[in-house]
Amino acid sequence: MQNIPSVDLSDFLSGDSRRKEKFVLEIGKAYEEIGFVALKGHFLSDDLTGNLYKEVKNFFDLPEDTKRKYEIEGIGGQRGYTSFGKESAKGKKEGDLKEFWHFGQEVENNEKLKTEYPENVNVQELENFNNIGLETYKNLEKTATYVLRALAIYIGLDELYFDNYVTNGNSILRPIHYPPIVGKPKGAVRAAAHGDINLITLLMGASASGLEVQHKNGNWIPVTALPEQLVINVGDMLERLTNNKLRSTIHRVVNPPEKDWGNSRYSIPFFTHPIGEMSLNCLDQCISEENPKAYDDITAGEFLNERLRELGLIK
Repeated sequence: MQNIPSVDLSDFLSGDSRRKEKFVLEIGKAYEEIGFVALKGHFLSDDLTGNLYKEVKNFFDLPEDTKRKYEIEGIGGQRGYTSFGKESAKGKKEGDLKEFWHFGQEVENNEKLKTEYPENVNVQELENFNNIGLETYKNLEKTATYVLRALAIYIGLDELYFDNYVTNGNSILRPIHYPPIVGKPKGAVRAAAHGDINLITLLMGASASGLEVQHKNGNWIPVTALPEQLVINVGDMLERLTNNKLRSTIHRVVNPPEKDWGNSRYSIPFFTHPIGEMSLNCLDQCISEENPKAYDDITAGEFLNERLRELGLIK
């Protein structure tokens, strides 16, 4: 059963103006209504997806002492390993029941940004881990760029509006491991209800169910997608930029039934971030008498740092 709208990026890329317009309207309306879509026709191959999941499982199977040597202090978890229970949702005291890794941007032709972003961390024990991770990163970044082009048209902006902001942007690819649950969790879940910080999030197929989105009527809806689809949702930055026209939907990863507590869950989202200088001031196209400006002016960098402090990742 398809619980979120399904769209096909090949419509946008077809060269057929009617198919392109159809895609723009479908994804725009979906993001106004529920903030999530399932997308096929993207740039990520099945082979690359399978290879990355294999490498990710190999990494999280490493001994704790080995993994912890890749946990870099002082960078808010922006690169490398973040150990179990370190991150919590905004307003939540309990740490989420997960550990994760971050691949970041490999900056090209911009020396200033090279000095601003932390360097990626190389895992010495796994020969292919970093290369496969960074290849996946580039394919998801390319997919995100085209989705944002469609949204730019839908909003009434130039099609390439977002390109200069997401090129060399501070995007993150985050392989996540939700380990088997040992003992009854005291108020903690695999990922507490939250909205994403960024512009859009692209989720590669998770290895087990559990992702739910909150409908505007308050009900929680399980997210289902086909293996060849990416689940893509709006983040808080894009909601803010569009003055709530496009919705950053609250979502969560619930704990499985007790009979499945012994199973791990793996998930790999790509968080599309712009460069820090991008203005998130509400767009004039999205402000009206019926929808007055809802947010103070802020840059993407300022907003990101504010949220990382709320999540407990930086002081």
